[in-house]
Amino acid sequence: MGGMLPMPTLDHVVVNVRDRIEDGLETYRRLGFTMTPRGYHTLGSMNHLAIFGTEYLELIAAQPGDTRRTEILAAPFGLNGLVFGTEDSAAVYAALHAAGVPVEPPLQFSRPVELEGGTRDASFRTVRLAPGTVQAGRVYFCQHFTRDLVWRDEWRHHANGAIGVVRAVIAARDPAALGALFARMFGADAVRSGVAGCSLAVGLSRFDIVTPTALLHEFGDACPDGGGRDAYMAALTIRTRSLERTASAMAQVKGVYRGSDRIIVPAGEAFGVTLEFRA
Repeated sequence: MGGMLPMPTLDHVVVNVRDRIEDGLETYRRLGFTMTPRGYHTLGSMNHLAIFGTEYLELIAAQPGDTRRTEILAAPFGLNGLVFGTEDSAAVYAALHAAGVPVEPPLQFSRPVELEGGTRDASFRTVRLAPGTVQAGRVYFCQHFTRDLVWRDEWRHHANGAIGVVRAVIAARDPAALGALFARMFGADAVRSGVAGCSLAVGLSRFDIVTPTALLHEFGDACPDGGGRDAYMAALTIRTRSLERTASAMAQVKGVYRGSDRIIVPAGEAFGVTLEFRA
């Protein structure tokens, strides 16, 4: 029997760079992010992280032909994962299973982290929704057993001033479908309906599910190419210490839009995800 539904908090967001980890790293460094050294998961994937105050952005990749992480190589470039935090993955699994959410049992894995005092293993346990449950991409929960190996101050300072992810935007022809799933996962009062779609409150962040038309209205030419998909993860809003710092860090990046209260990096300059910076 499952317990109470989990409380949605944001652990990290995942940008898929498929088999181009070097290009992804260079791109995000050029955007002014401090990226962690490359990590190698026991499951076969590779990553670099941009660590913020309480969450992080992950670039994920796999080796060409690697059959262990085919979902990475098969998915398009761009925002591909929205990850909730949990301190009790077993309880999350039990509660979601009891609520009728298609969910897979917890899976534990790790990756070595090289520090000045030697190498230690960062370990995690994830609870994933069954493949195909969310058309837009991967949605799962992550429990960290070694938070001190992830949220380190030497990795939290970014030239572009980034300090947190305050919003993720999902484009969907039928926003209510994903909204209904989130309501089943977290309770009906966690999801708000609006003119352009619906929104899930995620700690101090939110996930907005909007129509492709509404996405285009907000971001224009900076939008990613949906590739004909009915639903896809499209954009991130990142809080910055200062828009001046953001603008300065991105002086060499093409197509950056500077508005009165935001800076937008087109998806073509960020490996398929639109990045919006707000102070």
